[in-house]
Amino acid sequence: MHVLFTDLCDHIMALTDLPAGAPAGFMDREMRSGDGWPEKLSENLATCRVFVPLFSPRYFTSESCGREWFAFNERILRARATGSGSVPAIVPALWTHIDYAQLPDSVRHIHVDHAPFGDRYAANGIYGLIKLNRLHDEYEETVLGLAQRIVRVAHESPLPSSRPRPYESTPSAFKPRGEGPRRIHLTVAAPTRHTIPEHRDARPYGEDAQDWNPYHSESTRPLPSLAEELIRSLDYRITVSSFDDETTGEDLVTDDSEKAAPSHPGILLIDRWSLTDEERKRRLRAFDSTARPWVSAIVPWNRADIQCHGEEGRKLAGDLERTLPSILDRGRRADCRIAVNGVPTLKAFTDVLPAVVAHATRQYLKHAEAHPPAGPTIRRPRLMGPVHPPLPEGGSDNGGEEE
Repeated sequence: MHVLFTDLCDHIMALTDLPAGAPAGFMDREMRSGDGWPEKLSENLATCRVFVPLFSPRYFTSESCGREWFAFNERILRARATGSGSVPAIVPALWTHIDYAQLPDSVRHIHVDHAPFGDRYAANGIYGLIKLNRLHDEYEETVLGLAQRIVRVAHESPLPSSRPRPYESTPSAFKPRGEGPRRIHLTVAAPTRHTIPEHRDARPYGEDAQDWNPYHSESTRPLPSLAEELIRSLDYRITVSSFDDETTGEDLVTDDSEKAAPSHPGILLIDRWSLTDEERKRRLRAFDSTARPWVSAIVPWNRADIQCHGEEGRKLAGDLERTLPSILDRGRRADCRIAVNGVPTLKAFTDVLPAVVAHATRQYLKHAEAHPPAGPTIRRPRLMGPVHPPLPEGGSDNGGEEE
């Protein structure tokens, strides 16, 4: 890999006006010696303009690679949320051949087009081109083409820098080896612009609850859409619905004889202003009274929204405590206090969401009833103790030796 990194840097220096001696890039493996490498890695992930993952089967089983992917992809999602459009700043390269059908769900949105580099590259990856002397020319052509693509993406889609994300607390974008598909459901409890009180600022609201954008001064996108993408980037399959739909609220958490138990963890994304509707408040109270341990809540509460402060804001905060006492208490006991006390900024929301997802998943694995596949029950074999072969007639059990 060091050979590839060096060659890429040489090409990028030749293709750009970077001053002599300036670093053209960084490679994480060079940094993992000495103190302070997590901080240096986080800083580079927060400032680099293009991310080049080297795809291989081993890459997607590496927790450190998963953390790096999540940290960089989070920058892309925030850039989109602030109106920068789609930023294709991830440029994957094949280190070895991979089966694209086996890619994690969290990376399937990345466009992978290796056709320009030829069949041998697709079959062998850059590793194979390096190792086979007869393919040296193809290696040189492939690396030059990759460098040209990196330079083009950096110029055409400049990605804003961000504040470094602490590496040790960054989740992985890849599920642990051996786990099957992970699923989660997001329910949005928020009013629409047609159901808010007349004096309420309508800017955070749209035609549907899923249009809710409490951080409208920071983001151009509805918060449920951003949350969906962030959760998907954690290698989850996610479904999203509105609490006001006919059955969504009850289906997620009720435990009565008429409804089936939920088959995956859930997150309630709730606007305190949704409590101004008495019927919705009643349903939310029922939602809380039967909530399973694997249902968590997040309460976005924009500190820049003047109407969220003052007497009415305090009243709504109290109403929420009385409406969802069980869910909020579980969130506080799970060290997700900011999630249920009120998430004040978009940055705070994207920071806390992975922790809430992880907690809901742990609770589901701990408490949910297992449903084995249909079929006959196979009893486990039991060891009954040592078994001796039958003794010969007139023999002894001391190995044949005479006493």
